[in-house]
Amino acid sequence: MNTKTVLISAMLVLAVLLSACGGTTVVGPNGQPLIRSLTVTGMGEVTLSPDIAYVNIGVRTEDATASAAMTKNSTETQAVVKALTDAGVAAEDLQTSNFNIYANNQLDLEGKPTGITYIVENTVYVKVRDLAKLGDLLDSVVQAGANNVNSIQFDVVDKTKAMTDARAAAVKSAQAQAQELASTTGVSLGSIQTISYYDSVPMPFAESKGMGGAFDAAALAAPISPGTLKISASVTLTYEIK
Repeated sequence: MNTKTVLISAMLVLAVLLSACGGTTVVGPNGQPLIRSLTVTGMGEVTLSPDIAYVNIGVRTEDATASAAMTKNSTETQAVVKALTDAGVAAEDLQTSNFNIYANNQLDLEGKPTGITYIVENTVYVKVRDLAKLGDLLDSVVQAGANNVNSIQFDVVDKTKAMTDARAAAVKSAQAQAQELASTTGVSLGSIQTISYYDSVPMPFAESKGMGGAFDAAALAAPISPGTLKISASVTLTYEIK
């Protein structure tokens, strides 16, 4: 028993000596070496000027019969479409987005039914590509018979280059952070282990001039400002550190 004890002790001492002569690599639970790492996230943003507007332009008519309301609505809608095309809007940029016919019960001051009228609503979804003419275009369609203008929205048709530029700016930001942190903490950066990114592409934003129902055409004569659109991206880099 004493011989075995001495042998085991000698083996333990030898193992300690060998480990002292080797490297200091830290291993994980699975026995694989653990890589020390640094993770940073950079942000990039690009500001764009909108180059297109989307707007719903509608005609609402009311009459004693459905056929009369339809006839009136058809005439006024055709006049609105003509005003749009005369203003330079292409036929492929016009699309019917809503069409409704419904009865409207008429009531007296006491709430008693006095009759029925019929309402027809026809809304056209319009893409306006020349924003400099948007104010005049809206004025012309109102003069033509449109009495419902909803949610003017501004957008950028092609955001591809802006997204590329935003990602590039985010990468530079992340790299600068990594260099700064490595220098401050006295470590050196190794190779990049992982890359992940997230793009933030905003939806078209609305101008506050969206109006419904009858309104004064002069209210639309005021200039409409398209503002700006911001495209952003975040990039996360994980470096091996030494």
